[in-house]
Amino acid sequence: MWMLLVRPPQPDAPYWPGRRWLAAIDAIAWPGVAWYALNEIASTGGLVLAVAMALVSVSAARRLITALLANHRYHFTARRFARILIWMLVMGTLLKLWLPT
Repeated sequence: MWMLLVRPPQPDAPYWPGRRWLAAIDAIAWPGVAWYALNEIASTGGLVLAVAMALVSVSAARRLITALLANHRYHFTARRFARILIWMLVMGTLLKLWLPT
């Protein structure tokens, strides 16, 4: 038996001056980082690496189109990763303070 769980769509993002261009930078920056990381291991990747780089390129184009043309639907990736990195930093600091060395 299949059970499908459907999440409600995210609400539209609020507009503020400069959001469109900052979203365009965010839309290109993260796939650019992935492209750079994949390019560093280019000698060992073979066909899988070529497919991954093509998917990153398509993802960057799709994200850029959403950021520029449907900006109310674009949600920043940097915000999502920053939240995870801040939690990791807090947990690491707490472990360093409370655990004896």
